[in-house]
Amino acid sequence: MTAIRETNLDNMLYRGKVRDTYDLGEGRLLIVATDRISAFDVVLPTAIPEKGVVLNSMSAFWFERTGHIVPNHLIALAAGRDDLSLPNEVARRAMVVKRAERIDVECVVRGYITGSAWAEYRRVGTVSGMDMPSGLQEGDRFPEPLFTPTTKAEVGHDENITMDQMRDMVGSELTSRLEETTIAVYSHARDYVLERGIVLADTKLEFGLVDGELTLIDELLTPDSSRFWDADGYAPGKSQPNFDKQFVRDWLDDQGWDHEPPAPDLPDDVVRRTTERYLEAHRKLTGLDPA
Repeated sequence: MTAIRETNLDNMLYRGKVRDTYDLGEGRLLIVATDRISAFDVVLPTAIPEKGVVLNSMSAFWFERTGHIVPNHLIALAAGRDDLSLPNEVARRAMVVKRAERIDVECVVRGYITGSAWAEYRRVGTVSGMDMPSGLQEGDRFPEPLFTPTTKAEVGHDENITMDQMRDMVGSELTSRLEETTIAVYSHARDYVLERGIVLADTKLEFGLVDGELTLIDELLTPDSSRFWDADGYAPGKSQPNFDKQFVRDWLDDQGWDHEPPAPDLPDDVVRRTTERYLEAHRKLTGLDPA
């Protein structure tokens, strides 16, 4: 399987942790989901074959499924478009999108307590600064999804922000719309995937404005941006069997890495098993292998 760690096409605008973005003109961008992988907000030196194909295909799947909730930036997948003249392996990882004015907040919604939320709760009894009931176990479901926004960092660590801080950044009206829309998208996806044997523990969404209209951008409900758990093995009080990059995070923690660059190289077996998890997530959610 092919691994593409970075692309070098004409008219690059920026290179993010995973995506390379190019200007196509006429208000359009080409976004390439590479096979780079980040953990704890650090890009790892090792790429994951086929990962970008999964991200691209799954994002397109979810953009179509959530279009009734909120518009998104997708115009078309790049594969099969002769006008773009892209190598096949790049085209499989790329989509043509509307250029948006990005809102510099990551909209995180949590349905279950895990990850950094669990770490904060164990430390001080809160999640994103909000008081939580005592006695929660790792993996417990919240009574209602929690909206826990963070800053959007191209490099370095994202930081939790309070709702008041978010209102100061983007205004009260837009904060309310982002919260409501994020929870609506999460709730729709949570119910859909549960019917397919998957628990959607949390996810993060990004938004922009296209001609003044709130629009979903970047990726959507992928194993990079979400925690997908195997419903058959779900039980609070332990780390859950997953179809996302938690496997990579766990391996890195087992090495004693301090979450600061440089990150260690991933061994071949971790790379292979991560690819398998991403492909299995795609199959379980869409019923298909990525094209």
